[in-house]
Amino acid sequence: MENQTQGTLPDIKQTLVFNAPIQKVWNAVATSDGIAAWLMPNDFKPEVGYEFHLEAGPFGKSPCKVTELDPPNRLSFEWGKDWSLTFELTDLEGKTEFTLIHSGWDAEKVTEFGQPHAVVRETMSMGWVGLAKKLAAHVEA
Repeated sequence: MENQTQGTLPDIKQTLVFNAPIQKVWNAVATSDGIAAWLMPNDFKPEVGYEFHLEAGPFGKSPCKVTELDPPNRLSFEWGKDWSLTFELTDLEGKTEFTLIHSGWDAEKVTEFGQPHAVVRETMSMGWVGLAKKLAAHVEA
C-alpha cells in the first residue's frame, strides 16, 4: 500500500519493554530532568503548545514545541523545522512498553545544517538505539 508522498522516508520507530513502572518511565520522557538524563539538556515543560529547546551540543539549541500530551501514555513534540518525536507508553503490569517514533523524514529535504535527511536518518536511527539503551539504564536503575 504505497501511499507515501514523493520523497517521504519511513519513520524511525523503536519499541522496547522496560522493567520499570509506567510512571517512572513517563517521568523520564516527560520532565525536563528526565529528558536531560538520557537525551539532551533542555527547558521542556509538559504543556501543550509550550515552546522549548533541546541542547544539541555542537548543533546548538534545537527549537521544539509540545503538540500532544496524554499522561502517562503519550507525548509528542515538534523538533527542529521538519521533525516530530512521539513517545508512547503502555502499562504492562509493572513493566512498561515504550515506543519512540521519529517522523518527518523527506529525501528531498536537508536539515538546518545542510545535511540530507536520508543521511541524517541513518545516523539518527543508530543513535536512537544507543539513546534507548541509556533510557533503559536510567529507568531500570
